[in-house]
Amino acid sequence: MKEDQESGTNRKESLKSWKLQERGGEPPEPSDKEKINRVYRLASEWAQRMEKSRISEYTELLYSPWRLIWLNVLAGTARGVGIAIGFTFFAATIIYVLQVLGALNLPIIGDYIADIVRIVQHQLELNTY
Repeated sequence: MKEDQESGTNRKESLKSWKLQERGGEPPEPSDKEKINRVYRLASEWAQRMEKSRISEYTELLYSPWRLIWLNVLAGTARGVGIAIGFTFFAATIIYVLQVLGALNLPIIGDYIADIVRIVQHQLELNTY
């Protein structure tokens, strides 16, 4: 009970001193307890950020090189397959657009596009998989 009363009077005194310093243009000096609380909050915040980034799992992965190699092989294979599939769809879309433009019989562009489409179709017929 006495502690509550003392802390209440301390708060009032610190508020008064803060108002006095505010008038003078200087910010109040934080007490040691406030500094410790601020450092504690910052340390807690950094600890939470570290846990969210899962840095401990990364460091464990560095200690098992075979697992790291295996994961990188899998990731590289997945990237390669993804690039191949993506390029196939992209090339098919370009060929389709060129065929549509060739069918429009545009004067100069149509002949050029028709030649490109013929070359691609000829290559596809030669390379039967």
